[in-house]
Amino acid sequence: MSLPLTEEYILQCLQENYQPGGNASTDGYAGLSELGALKCAAVLIPLAWYMDEWQLVFTRRTNTVEQHKGQVSFPGGGCDLGESTPEATALREAWEEIGLQPGDVRILGRLADLITITGYRVTPVAGVIPWPYRLQLEPAEVGRVFTIPLLWLADRDNWDEQPFTPEGQQIPFPVIWYHPYDGEVLWGATARITLNFLKVLKFQDKP
Repeated sequence: MSLPLTEEYILQCLQENYQPGGNASTDGYAGLSELGALKCAAVLIPLAWYMDEWQLVFTRRTNTVEQHKGQVSFPGGGCDLGESTPEATALREAWEEIGLQPGDVRILGRLADLITITGYRVTPVAGVIPWPYRLQLEPAEVGRVFTIPLLWLADRDNWDEQPFTPEGQQIPFPVIWYHPYDGEVLWGATARITLNFLKVLKFQDKP
């Protein structure tokens, strides 16, 4: 696959595809649109040019956090009172979780919101960061930070979609499960955000 995958191209794709107030993704589960009041959240999709290719930077949450124990995720979390933009939330959370200085992030744009089974409306914010980077992990929240190449993530042979029934629910919905990479398994809402991002970039190997 040959794509002009420059920073300018990524910026253009995000600007062309983002619609303020547009429909949110429900991660394949129609019932999520009926959850009622949703909590505000945002995540940072950190893009890094490393080993001569674009990579996404992920975290693995510890087993002591309140939600999503041990899961692979992007830096992010709930909005604080007074935060007026998803960018502010995503940058603050990245600073608190992994020590990424807000000034070291070049924000490129947003993806459509994602509604999660846990009742959050998450706005993904994509930004370019320097890599390698001297991180400072919040030990109570983050167990590890690692990268996965964008082209590997776009390869359809590297992920499957399987039915999943959350605890307390009766109706299954399709969940993305990536094959293990560097000992880590990307799945669920973070995997869906990743595929949504790849779709915006017009990869041929998109769902």
